[in-house]
Amino acid sequence: MSRLDSFIRRLTAQRDILNAIAGEVEALDGPILELGLGNGRTFDHLRELFPDRRIVAFDRAANAYGPSMPEAGNLVLGEIKDTAADFVGIGAALAHADIGTGYEDKDAITLTWLPRIMAGVLASGGIAVSGLPIDHPQLDALPLPPSVKPGRYFIYRRK
Repeated sequence: MSRLDSFIRRLTAQRDILNAIAGEVEALDGPILELGLGNGRTFDHLRELFPDRRIVAFDRAANAYGPSMPEAGNLVLGEIKDTAADFVGIGAALAHADIGTGYEDKDAITLTWLPRIMAGVLASGGIAVSGLPIDHPQLDALPLPPSVKPGRYFIYRRK
């Protein structure tokens, strides 16, 4: 599969999952966390799905497309593993992380801290959506929408 096709499938899986869980997230209290703002495409989609919800985005630097940039109070800059750790216990309804690199060695390092952060920021019953598989005893895997190939993207619920 070409890198372009892989990119399209990843973003389609991301969108399909976020759309599928929107009703469940809407029923939960708490903010939404976007770990990895990037260009701001997913942040913009989350803002459209949850217009009345606080959405906090994290990234190393502010590189999002202008209209897709969170307001200053909801943009946290710095190393995500450090800045997101300050939000453990916030009781988020949804935490989304699309911070994989495609390099096994680099992603293995991310997976030493990402599961703890994802489980830690969520409220009980909160949902984690990730481009990387998250193994944590407080997170139960949820079924994917039929349009998403297993192993492409992942959904979890916090116990």
